[in-house]
Amino acid sequence: MASATAASASVSISKLASSLSTHSPKQHSSLFLTKSSSHSQIYGLKISHSSSHSAPCFSTKISTISAKVNKGTVPPAFTLKDQDGKNVSLSKFKGKPVVVYFYPADETPGCTKQACAFRDSYEKFKKAGAEVVGISGDDTASHKAFAKKYKLPYTLLSDEGNKVRKDWGVPSDLFGTLPGRQTYVLDKTGKVQLIYNNQFQPEKHIDETLKLLQSL
Repeated sequence: MASATAASASVSISKLASSLSTHSPKQHSSLFLTKSSSHSQIYGLKISHSSSHSAPCFSTKISTISAKVNKGTVPPAFTLKDQDGKNVSLSKFKGKPVVVYFYPADETPGCTKQACAFRDSYEKFKKAGAEVVGISGDDTASHKAFAKKYKLPYTLLSDEGNKVRKDWGVPSDLFGTLPGRQTYVLDKTGKVQLIYNNQFQPEKHIDETLKLLQSL
């Protein structure tokens, strides 16, 4: 009985391998995605296709980041370079509310939507006396191009190596393969008054932060 089951499994695997070998790389991709491209981008997830007959390459590295910043606490200080290559420290914003939002990557659909939503509501943030700061692992050149293309009026900081993301304990999504999208609102004293996480509804970050700022 056991030998018959093993033989059946072997035949099934052989059929699957034979089926895959008759598909092109793009056809393989359609098994995972509804649209094939050289770089598919899903709300911050970049999937690269190899040139050989294989499925898209996903990172399998699991992040073990745990929450370190909580409401009512003062988050770890940092100094990072902005889109113009200038050093910017968190302490620069003390004395006024600041919205610090971590996002996966420049130019991905969800991140672009979020960045533009912050841009479109920027006057409301200014009216509330708040600054807006976006942080991702992209380099300064990428941030500069991103800000210029979408006319972003606020600061973007480059956290290459994701050190600040780890120091703040920003959680990852999709089983640790995708940098998380998380927003923090700090009050005038530098304490966190709101932590909001929503990977797939980037505009909600703007709504939630404005509600809080208008109540401070």
